[in-house]
Amino acid sequence: MTDNLVSIITPLYNGERFLGQTIDSVLKQTYKEWEMLIINDGSTDNSLIIAEGYAKRDNRIKVYSQANGGSASARNNGIRRSEGRYIALLDADDLWEPEFLESQLQLLKEKQCQLVFGAHKRIDEGNKEILQPFFPPEKVTYNDLLKTCSITCLTALYDTVPHGKLYLHEEFRSLRDDYIYWLEILQKCKVAYGNQNILGSYRILGNSVSRSKRKVIIPQYKVYRKIAGLSVVKSLYYLCQWAIRGVIKYSK
Repeated sequence: MTDNLVSIITPLYNGERFLGQTIDSVLKQTYKEWEMLIINDGSTDNSLIIAEGYAKRDNRIKVYSQANGGSASARNNGIRRSEGRYIALLDADDLWEPEFLESQLQLLKEKQCQLVFGAHKRIDEGNKEILQPFFPPEKVTYNDLLKTCSITCLTALYDTVPHGKLYLHEEFRSLRDDYIYWLEILQKCKVAYGNQNILGSYRILGNSVSRSKRKVIIPQYKVYRKIAGLSVVKSLYYLCQWAIRGVIKYSK
């Protein structure tokens, strides 16, 4: 493990439309000690060609391929290969502001914590802002996260030193895997802190799972029952909280 290195894990599946913009946003970071591990998850478009082109120009970018297994499998592949103290999960269609890494590392040190996240814009396919920027709470606990997920993948940064590398549940494939990841980190570190600076742009596509709650309501319920180990009554309570807050989150 390299103490000051940030390992950026990017699962890639048919992401040719936006991958270049995502990598460019990493290259523009004011903090330069990073590696970007792009895991090609069985893409059938030109994603791999684009990723390998960037890797040839900057040796901090590393590209690996695997048979299609979903985002959790691809992220775990990247985490296993990572060499940095810090882990960031950046999807192949989201964007960082240039000061993202510098700002989040500073917050980690200020709060002496293991997990931070932050505010972000919400954009469409053409990079146009839609809805209002999302501003998270200043801190969240495990119980807070059961009610609603305030931690967005693109803004989170995890320090592996206290508890080591943690991995995602691959049986959930690309549904709720990141949410479970934050829950399990919070079980260990107890609290995460939210940066109120806008640090990135979350791309909302027409078929975004995050906006279609009906697609994830059953996986969400399974998280409560199988991962959190809650009773049926408590699971239904938190499911209602999650659904209501999710509608509010994407209505403004």
